[in-house]
Amino acid sequence: MLTLEKINVSYGSIRALHGISLEVKKGEIVALIGANGAGKSTTLRTISGLLKPSNKDSRITFKDVQIQGMLPHKIVEMGLSHVPEGRRVFPEMSVYENLLMGAHTRKGKPGQADFDRVYHHFPRLKERIKQLAGTLSGGEQQMLAMGRALMARPDLLILDEPSMGLAPMLVEEIFHIIEDINVAGTTILLVEQNAHLALEISNRAYVLETGEIVLEGLAQDLATNEDIRKSYLGE
Repeated sequence: MLTLEKINVSYGSIRALHGISLEVKKGEIVALIGANGAGKSTTLRTISGLLKPSNKDSRITFKDVQIQGMLPHKIVEMGLSHVPEGRRVFPEMSVYENLLMGAHTRKGKPGQADFDRVYHHFPRLKERIKQLAGTLSGGEQQMLAMGRALMARPDLLILDEPSMGLAPMLVEEIFHIIEDINVAGTTILLVEQNAHLALEISNRAYVLETGEIVLEGLAQDLATNEDIRKSYLGE
């Protein structure tokens, strides 16, 4: 479904990504793990069109279409939604209005089935549908950011640090919901510092260090890799 080939990205004279190549197959949950500053968010922002590769031989292919250089809203229209780090909800708008914004690239007004899908995964949002997004708790804002992305009916959902700043109980809940979204038919690329949970729910994973993929494989194999356990699992 998604393939990255030889992706370089630079911020001025500083190269953030060095020839990144990875693949996400339809139906998978794929994790991208690494320390702060490794280039994880840069990778996701490049996929969704917010950043452009700096090399001409790079390729980003989504559903057999090359999307590098494509405008972000066009990529969303193709079926790729990005939930950014830090949630980025519209604080002065209601939960309902935030959800509507998630469907703005679609033709026609979203139907009740679209809202019901979000409420199925996030019943708390239905209870707070008229509440201003800025008054929600951190966990509820994360749910809203994910629900807003689902309103675009994505085939691929990319998530950037969905557990950041959340209490452990809420983290468990968010990860169960991610699994449910995947079971319901949405492919997922997950960036997450909680490597233990990320590997637990993923099919495959890539390890990113200073802008380079240094390891890849089945998530269950990486979870038992001694170097990964020491560096990312705190064992």
